[in-house]
Amino acid sequence: MKNLYLALTVFSLSSTIVFGQFHTSEPLTNGEGSKYEFTKIAHLDATPVQSQGYTGTCWSFSALSFFESEMIRMGTENPPLLSEMYVARKAYEGKAEKYIRMDGKIQFSQGGTFPDISYVMKTFGIVPEEIYDGLSYGMETHNHSELFAVLDGAVQGMLDHSKSTSRPLTNAWKEAFNGILDAYLGEDITEFEFEGKKYTPKSYAKKTGLVMEDYISLTSFSNHDWYKPCILAIPDNWSWGTSHNIKLDELMSATEYALKHGYTVAWDADVSEGGFSFGNGLAINPVDLSTLEVSGSDSPYFSDGGADKKSNAFLSPVEEVEVTQELRQEGYDNKKTQDDHLMHIVGVYKDQEGTKYFLVKNSWGTSNYPEGYLYVSESYFKMKTISVYMHKDGVAKSMLKKLNL
Repeated sequence: MKNLYLALTVFSLSSTIVFGQFHTSEPLTNGEGSKYEFTKIAHLDATPVQSQGYTGTCWSFSALSFFESEMIRMGTENPPLLSEMYVARKAYEGKAEKYIRMDGKIQFSQGGTFPDISYVMKTFGIVPEEIYDGLSYGMETHNHSELFAVLDGAVQGMLDHSKSTSRPLTNAWKEAFNGILDAYLGEDITEFEFEGKKYTPKSYAKKTGLVMEDYISLTSFSNHDWYKPCILAIPDNWSWGTSHNIKLDELMSATEYALKHGYTVAWDADVSEGGFSFGNGLAINPVDLSTLEVSGSDSPYFSDGGADKKSNAFLSPVEEVEVTQELRQEGYDNKKTQDDHLMHIVGVYKDQEGTKYFLVKNSWGTSNYPEGYLYVSESYFKMKTISVYMHKDGVAKSMLKKLNL
């Protein structure tokens, strides 16, 4: 996941559950002067919005936000925030090993996907953010630009050396690679004390009550067989995680079903569209794109939050594209729809015209009007979703049967 953003406002590490402006029965809107009126269908608990800073680790922030909501759902009233950087560290280790094994024929990057968290938690465990904040390089906010440059230089240098000398790698390279991670993120955690008790990362993962085998990924692309597992061909899927392929209307209804039955949903999507505006608290898919005014340009990693976007469509509801399976597939096939950013869906709302929206928690801080959230229309969701990730108990029994689960 390549999407980056430096928050203007940094949340404290308190895990107190907050609703902010959403804790009201009145219709909500997306910004000053907007005529949008959103009313709640379902809204579930979440921990505070955080900032991923200048990193490509949205996948870690969104997935751990999702798992924190899962802990709330399972009865932990005020769960500790989980360490995104511990997960990122272990994923960097795994990516490097696979990249070397594949002779550099797969992607080595800051990005990742939801199955990465399952890989890390099952293989290594998890720790609270209070124990491992990953800020050992003297900064107050996350920035992996230098860290990744050094990590990338290391793996590229190892491959070049091996190829040019035709000599096998020594056993020292992993220790050297981990030395870089130690310097920037802090020494690896083998055991720690938290709230008066001693843990290892694996024993703490067990304490959370989260069982990785209980979670599934759903997608919808017609180049794969329906109702079968598939490996999404996206660069950041370095761990080759699988998704279950269902039809587009089923993907929408499965997401809505989960939220209405008390289960939040992790969301992988394309955000590089004119209708996606964090600043305006909206992601929409207008039929008439001529009203969209874009000032400036997106940075390669969206580190400025994307270009400034203005449109009447952000101020009052407009006609949106009716997305079909064929139209969605065309965007995926021609690379218009790509794996840009991962977020956390915590609610279902509707506007005054009856259009449905998902309320999405982002990891770009709280500088926008909906305090770090945005409303994503049904049309945008259908067109730009890569996959969703949820607890299998939040999936209708009829769908589980179709999937042979």
